[in-house]
Amino acid sequence: MDRELAGLDALELASPPPRSRAVRVWSAVWPALGGALIALAAWQLVVLSGWRPDYLLPGPKVVFSRLLIDAGQPAFHEAVAITLQRALAGYGLAVAGGGLIGAVVARNRPLRRACGSLITGVQSMPSIAWFPLAILLFGLNETAIIFVVLLGAAPAVANGLITGIDNIPPVLLRCGRVMGARSIWLYRHVVLPASLPAFLGGLKQGWAFAWRSLMAGELLVVLGNRPSLGARLQFAREFSDAAGLLAAMVVILIIGMLVDGLFGLVEREVRSRWGLTGE
Repeated sequence: MDRELAGLDALELASPPPRSRAVRVWSAVWPALGGALIALAAWQLVVLSGWRPDYLLPGPKVVFSRLLIDAGQPAFHEAVAITLQRALAGYGLAVAGGGLIGAVVARNRPLRRACGSLITGVQSMPSIAWFPLAILLFGLNETAIIFVVLLGAAPAVANGLITGIDNIPPVLLRCGRVMGARSIWLYRHVVLPASLPAFLGGLKQGWAFAWRSLMAGELLVVLGNRPSLGARLQFAREFSDAAGLLAAMVVILIIGMLVDGLFGLVEREVRSRWGLTGE
């Protein structure tokens, strides 16, 4: 027994020390930076190949110089702020609605059989297909955009929660019931915490659908008194401003990457706390 304990102590001493938060953040950031550098290099090579003239496909230097100029203009900041407000409003409604639908459907077998395929079918529909109906119902306004963002993201959130609940080990549910958790308290203290790692995947996918739906909506529903990133894309296309168009696309890409990185950090933290990593 003493030898076994000594071996365990030696193994514990030989294990690497836990990494600091800064090291974990850097380990999550550097692959994205590496991918961005590869994309920029490929972009520059395509420009140098002469596939398209410079006025149609400018290089990274021209586009980022234009982006610096645009970043100093109040209209640019207003456009980014309006787009983010719409994204947060639509995504927030999608999380609330999709989470409620997922929680109800996951634990109700008849409802699951009736609505499970419907939720997946709505998720698979292209967001652009909802816009004629949204414009017909609400007109060319903010509500039409938020409506499509909601329909684009809510099914992914609902399916993420359903998947998380389906993957809960049955022993956790039995233990919760033995300890007296019933009904809403079982959800509050057992079901939702246990499904959170998988649910985060649904939230992340829901954000991706919401962001794509929003960009499509802002391209179709251009409100003259409400500048946005989508409106800047549309105006740049109409005036053949390739540098401005690509600069707006870079901003959209950067925002998407930043939010994805934030989700990644939260997901790794949750998985670490839930004991799902090797650290």
